Amino acid sequence: MALSADTPRAYELGDMNDLPVLASTTIYEGAAVGLSSGYARGLVAGDSFQGFATKKADNSSGANAAINVRVKRKGTIQIPVTGVTAVTDVGSTVYASADGTFTLTASGNSAIGKIIRYVTSTTVVVAFEGVAERSV
Repeated sequence: MALSADTPRAYELGDMNDLPVLASTTIYEGAAVGLSSGYARGLVAGDSFQGFATKKADNSSGANAAINVRVKRKGTIQIPVTGVTAVTDVGSTVYASADGTFTLTASGNSAIGKIIRYVTSTTVVVAFEGVAERSV
């Protein structure tokens, strides 16, 4: 229906998102976050990547959605990545096999972004975006 009056909206700022946390789960600051049946958890290989936790979310004694975790869903991050060998890896896709384990190996893992800068043979800067942010 077309508006016929001012309609204030609740806008969210930038690239942050609050996701309900899976029961009996702790997500640590800096963890890659994935979804399990619609609830956030520290990413497990194959999860849909949602972003990185900006602070710890301890739902270890709570039910599903008892708390939320705030995630940065899009941006750049410096992380250690297994398989990086040289500056020629810039442009390669980075995958996560766990909430703090990153690799260039695709098989069974979750894509999180692309290398945009080589730092060392173990560390790179990755442009990442959560699944909800990716183009259809």
